[in-house]
Amino acid sequence: MHIEMTATPDLSWQEQALCAQTGGDFFFPEPGSSVRDAKRICALCPIRSTCLEFALSNDERFGVWGGLSEKERLALRRAAP
Repeated sequence: MHIEMTATPDLSWQEQALCAQTGGDFFFPEPGSSVRDAKRICALCPIRSTCLEFALSNDERFGVWGGLSEKERLALRRAAP
């Protein structure tokens, strides 16, 4: 019998995120909706880079993370060596 153990990621940084104080509607808008408000909030967030790093390393495909939209994160991943 093989039991695979995976480490639970430390998500305590999310408590400091401005999005946690704002609500998810801005950060997970309906398709085709503007992400401008989410990006404004992200620009002021002290842990923006941690958030973006988390999204990239966990292949988050939806919403605004670290100030980047889904398309922007995809472009960033594709441009990486």
